[in-house]
Amino acid sequence: MKNSVSLGFFFLSPLLFTATLLLTSQCTIVQSAANDLIAQTCKHTPYYSLCVTSLKSVPKSSGADVQGLALIMVDIVRAKASTALRFINQELKRSPGLRRPLRFCASCYDAILTADIPEAIEALQKGDPKFAENGTNDAAIEATSCEDGFHGKSPLTNLNRVVHDTSVVASAITRLLL
Repeated sequence: MKNSVSLGFFFLSPLLFTATLLLTSQCTIVQSAANDLIAQTCKHTPYYSLCVTSLKSVPKSSGADVQGLALIMVDIVRAKASTALRFINQELKRSPGLRRPLRFCASCYDAILTADIPEAIEALQKGDPKFAENGTNDAAIEATSCEDGFHGKSPLTNLNRVVHDTSVVASAITRLLL
C-alpha cells in the first residue's frame, strides 16, 4: 500500500506540475496583455511614464479597457486636485500675504472638483468622450491658471504641475475613444 501511494504520487507529480505551470502561464499572459494595453494607451499621451505609473498604481487598471483606463485616470486627477485644495486651505491659514492668489486657486480647484471632473466621469459613463475630453482639458487649464496667479512665486508649483499633467493624460486617453 505504501508503495502504491508513493508510485501514485510519482505519476501525479508531473501532472500537478504541468497544471500549475499552465495556470501560471495563463496568469502571466493575462497580466502581460493588461500591461500591453496600458503601455499602448499611454503611448498616445504626452507623459508616457506618468501615465504608466499612475495607471499601474491602481490594481483594477489591469482588467480595464480603454474607457476604464480613462475613468481611472480621471479619478487620479480628482485625487490630485483634492490634495491640492487641502494644501491651499492650509496655506490660507499660514500665509496671509498670499491670500488673494490662494483664494483664486481655491476657486480653480473647486471648479475642477465640482464641475470638470464630474462632467468627465458622467460623459465617460454615458459614452460621450468629447465632453469627457472637455472636462479634463478644463481641469488642466484651471491648474495652469492657478499657477499663473502667483507670477512665479507659487507654493503650489508641484501640485499644479501634477494636476495639469494628469489632466492632460486623462484627456489624451479619452481622445482615443472618439
